[in-house]
Amino acid sequence: MKNYRESDYALNKYSQGIIYKFADGVVEVTLEDYLRDNPEKTEADFAELKAWSDRIYHEQAVQEQRTCRRNVSLDQVSEAEFAVVPEFDQHLIGDQEERALKIAYQLLHSKMLTKVQQKRFVLHYFKGLSIRQIAKLEAVHQRAVWDSLMWAEKKLKKLFAEENSDR
Repeated sequence: MKNYRESDYALNKYSQGIIYKFADGVVEVTLEDYLRDNPEKTEADFAELKAWSDRIYHEQAVQEQRTCRRNVSLDQVSEAEFAVVPEFDQHLIGDQEERALKIAYQLLHSKMLTKVQQKRFVLHYFKGLSIRQIAKLEAVHQRAVWDSLMWAEKKLKKLFAEENSDR
């Protein structure tokens, strides 16, 4: 396996197996490993899984290219910039996108989130970075990012519910 440091996509695409990249290392699943662990599967199943894996890594690479990695203070980000790239989970906002953006902006400027939660919330929901990308960017474990986003989302849901009850 060649050492492609620039791109997870290249690492997966140019290896014989399927690459799983974690914060603490890389694991390659070869055809032999796959067939040994899944005796009911065939080489065609592995090829299909490999192609699917390549597509996912390619989509991530494209998204990374589209995403600017600027370090900007939340105070420097205008309300208009938040509205430009809304990436909220659809189950959270449904068809009330404008109201959800206002509530998210309210949450970001309240004292309910820590600075770390604020930064990760903006990177994930407004800039479209995945948990994995944020963890890599901040050199932390993915679970730490996930926890921050989970707590931020709980607080957002609470504000959303409060607004709905006020109506």
